Amino acid sequence: MNGKNRKDIVPGATVDIVLKADQRTGKLTRGIVKDLLTNSSSHPHGIKVRLTDGQVGRVQVIHPQ
Repeated sequence: MNGKNRKDIVPGATVDIVLKADQRTGKLTRGIVKDLLTNSSSHPHGIKVRLTDGQVGRVQVIHPQ
């Protein structure tokens, strides 16, 4: 699943995000969602989240539970 719709992402979900510093390369970072930072229902570049380790980025892939 892609990370463009807020309703698909819940705290505790395992996701791959792209960090701001990695946007040019597209390098993905895997982690567990702590907070959702985007308030709108969708975003074309992915919903912005904070992971449990404190990293912030936009969700590219949501892994099934």
